[in-house]
Amino acid sequence: MEYHIIATLSLVLSGMCVGGSILPAGPLSGAAGGAVLFSTTLEPTTRPFISVGWSFRGRNFITYTVTGSDFVDEAYAARVTLDRTTGSLQLRDLVLGDSGDYLVSITPDGEQQKTGTMQLNVYAPITGASISNPASSATLIAGQSAATLTCDAAAGNVSTREWMQNGRPLLPSPDRVTFSADAKMLYMNPVLSDNHGNYQCRVSNAVSAMTAAYNLTVNYGPQNMSIVGPREAALGIRVLLRCSADSVPPPTYRWALDGNDTRVTTSTYVVERMEESHAGNYTCTVNNRVTKLQNSTVIYLRASGSAPYWSFTLLLILSLNVGESLLTC
Repeated sequence: MEYHIIATLSLVLSGMCVGGSILPAGPLSGAAGGAVLFSTTLEPTTRPFISVGWSFRGRNFITYTVTGSDFVDEAYAARVTLDRTTGSLQLRDLVLGDSGDYLVSITPDGEQQKTGTMQLNVYAPITGASISNPASSATLIAGQSAATLTCDAAAGNVSTREWMQNGRPLLPSPDRVTFSADAKMLYMNPVLSDNHGNYQCRVSNAVSAMTAAYNLTVNYGPQNMSIVGPREAALGIRVLLRCSADSVPPPTYRWALDGNDTRVTTSTYVVERMEESHAGNYTCTVNNRVTKLQNSTVIYLRASGSAPYWSFTLLLILSLNVGESLLTC
């Protein structure tokens, strides 16, 4: 029997196989501090195996024989559980040093020896994911500045990095947006207005994942100006003209009527009661204090000849008077 055990262990250590592998295709992944299960493909049996042996990196750490000559390496005694009906093995309290090839050799009663090999990769869970900007204090101006963002983790084996902007995958563009080979660094040169926003980086490995976020401020504009309001207004009504522009930071506003400063410095120009004197060209001028850029747009407001808001009342009185006159005729 001792000769049989020695022969069994020799097969395990040498990695020889009799028939197909009794372990599924790997590799198997586990988290440091966690547990994994090496499951064989054997069906549970009521007839005890003649022998079961597991080895790691050429060193036998657990054996079981039908004679009761069991052996468990002292370093694994508190960390392993063997299912004697299938030969499957649970390994607990994983450490990074547990990564490597595991070999199993099982001799069922009345059958040939069966073997299998499985690679185990143990990963440290990712913690402390972050996006950093080495030039975070620099003022970025669209079309003039460059930016670099770095995605990393405080601990853990990072296998992949995925970048997103405002929740959407961020794709490279050969002329302006590029990544380092490991996607750790994001380069933008130059930054444009569409680079302003929230960036996310998802770092992951086989056992864990974390997402970090970073708000990147790109100063731009003013651009895409417009004035929303009527181009014709009846006398006596209230008129609102709203000026808008894409700009970071928000711009300052200034209104002029036919070239004359109106002293209105808000985005909305209000004509409380339309009169002929209010007709003309309204110019909205916006300034960005950071980019030092200025832009303006114009809308022409015409006064129509419609009656003022009280004309309906007047018409009603006149119609009543006419009606009374007809009745007296």
